[in-house]
Amino acid sequence: MAKKFSFKLDKVLDYRAQLEDQAKAALAAAQAAHDTQQAKVHGLQSQLAKHMDNEEKSRKSTNDMWLWRQFKTALEQDIERERMELSRLELNLHQRRQEAVDRSRDKKLLEKLKQTQAKKHHEEQSAREEKENDEMATIRFQSQDF
Repeated sequence: MAKKFSFKLDKVLDYRAQLEDQAKAALAAAQAAHDTQQAKVHGLQSQLAKHMDNEEKSRKSTNDMWLWRQFKTALEQDIERERMELSRLELNLHQRRQEAVDRSRDKKLLEKLKQTQAKKHHEEQSAREEKENDEMATIRFQSQDF
């Protein structure tokens, strides 16, 4: 009877699979934060473009012009601040993506080792069974000669 294959590093493989799942979750969270921030930047840019279209309306009085410039300056500062945050989130996204790739590579390496060892185990079992069958056939053949 053939022995069942037992991979000694199954616990490590399970742990690496867990790490890969955590890395994928972190990547998804980073992607969502990045997408949200990107939408925020685009919203501010469209608000600034709309505000720039209303420049002629601000020329009614000096107070209107002052308010228009102040709002424009505030929007530009907000856009710059949000772009910096977007850059930080892009860096974080890149790091999470690299971490997910590394974790996946680590897990696949162990899976490949498990497959290789399982194949070797099955080949050894087949060779052992073939040897036993050959011995049985030889013994039967010898007993028929006498």
